[in-house]
Amino acid sequence: MGQLWIMFLSTYENNIDKKGRVSVPAQFRSHLSSLGFNSIICFPSFNQQCLEAWPQDRIEKISDAIDNLNPFEEKKDYFATSILSESVNLIFDTEGRISLTKKLLQHSKIKTRILFVGLGKTFQIWEPTLFEKFKAKAIKKSNLNRASLKWEKKIN
Repeated sequence: MGQLWIMFLSTYENNIDKKGRVSVPAQFRSHLSSLGFNSIICFPSFNQQCLEAWPQDRIEKISDAIDNLNPFEEKKDYFATSILSESVNLIFDTEGRISLTKKLLQHSKIKTRILFVGLGKTFQIWEPTLFEKFKAKAIKKSNLNRASLKWEKKIN
């Protein structure tokens, strides 16, 4: 029997309280727990007005990739500054909540409602109306580019 892959899938909407606390979906917490983590690393997205949420092992991979760049190239400093210096380790409290920082909330424009969007190995955190606009655009672009999405045939 093949290995069971659990991923971050689906979309969940929750309230965020005045202290910036929000309950992370149980399915996402369960997946993180199965990986051995009781927290999530968040940083402002480069591409969208949302937050990237990565397990510790994924942020370690990006850190290793940055470390492998030439130490005297500017792009090493750019990546480290843009990703690692902006990353926050958000630990789950006893109720499965995380506390988002003011800086993260400002970047994502989140006020009272929050959307957790599964992306497979990672997830994003969005303000719901901003996500709906992005999703409409993503569906159109995916339709236009659907021929480029291919997978390899495995030979057993």
